[in-house]
Amino acid sequence: MPDKDLMNGIEHLILFVASLIANLLSAFSGGGAGLIQLPVLIFLGLPFAVALATHKVATVALGIGATLRHLKEEPLERGFVLLILLAGLPGVLLGANLILEVPDKIARIALGVLTLGLGLYSWLSPDLGLVVARLHRDSSGRLIGAAVLFGIGFLNGSLTSGTGLFVTLWLVRWFGLDYRRAVAYTLVLVGLFWNGAGAVMLGVLGSIRWDWLPALVAGSLLGGYLGAHLAIVKGNRMIKRAYEILTLLVGLKLVWG
Repeated sequence: MPDKDLMNGIEHLILFVASLIANLLSAFSGGGAGLIQLPVLIFLGLPFAVALATHKVATVALGIGATLRHLKEEPLERGFVLLILLAGLPGVLLGANLILEVPDKIARIALGVLTLGLGLYSWLSPDLGLVVARLHRDSSGRLIGAAVLFGIGFLNGSLTSGTGLFVTLWLVRWFGLDYRRAVAYTLVLVGLFWNGAGAVMLGVLGSIRWDWLPALVAGSLLGGYLGAHLAIVKGNRMIKRAYEILTLLVGLKLVWG
């Protein structure tokens, strides 16, 4: 019979490596950590609801790691910070409250199709997100932007992966941010606050595998910091290409499960 301590050590090493890779890619391209991390948790034996709650808690560390790196650069604009938080957090809490009550297969397929559309749209728009353009900053523009962010927040609370990618592209397409700046807002506000709120709600309503969190959190912190650093160093064109590849992978994963 294999040594129990050895098996636990291997298990935690797998968790750390999967978390590091998932969160590095997510921090570089603006979302999608669940593409790798959540399936690993399920593969290692967690039920879906427990895996989702554990994943959400771990991704808060992604936000912390990315925040530590991004805040060394130019500060975030307070108006956008408030808009993303006030519009998105109620949707996150509502989505997290409902996900444990309904089957998610149809919703995941629909989200997968939409995510594939995001990647194709960005791919077919070669200049999108490469330069900053101040768009829709008036009251009606911000109201529409907030309504969409609320909807994305609902998806973030209720589904597994890819919703950070929605926020990134929405900030680029609707408000005219470049990819590097949009990724910074997504990682700091979605990774830290949206996922934090969803984790608390899922933790209250369900259960979390606490003994797996040290390895997951360590991988998320390091991956978030390194991915954010790569995003800052490599610039918009490289982030855009990584975003497009990851959205296609996430979309395919959601559709074919």
